[in-house]
Amino acid sequence: MSSPASPRTQLTGSTICCPAPGTQGGESARRGGLAVQVNKIRHVQTITRVARLLGEDEDWLWDVATEMDQEDGLIWGHGPGEETVMAFTDFGIETLTDLVQIHKSNPGLLKRWAAPE
Repeated sequence: MSSPASPRTQLTGSTICCPAPGTQGGESARRGGLAVQVNKIRHVQTITRVARLLGEDEDWLWDVATEMDQEDGLIWGHGPGEETVMAFTDFGIETLTDLVQIHKSNPGLLKRWAAPE
C-alpha cells in the first residue's frame, strides 16, 4: 500500500519484465503482447518408470544417466532422510534415449565401477 502523500501512478499496459521474442524492450508491453516462458517443467518421470518404458535394466540405465546434467533434463528428487530419486523431464528422456543408443553401439564407453577384491 502506498502512502496517501504518494502520487498515483498510471499503469500503462503489461507489467511483464521480459519482452516477447522478436520485440525491443518495452515494445511487447506497449502492444499488449505477452511473453510466455516455454521451458517450465510440468512433470517428471522416475528412472524406474523410464526403464520400464524403454525396456532397459534400471541399474544399467542409471549408469548411463550419470553422464547427464540438469541441462540435459535430469532432475534429482529428495525424500525423507537420505532418500533420493533420479527423474527425467520429457527432454531428459529424449537425451537418455540418445545416450542408450550411443552406449549400445559402443558398449566399451560405459565402465562400471567394481569393488577391489
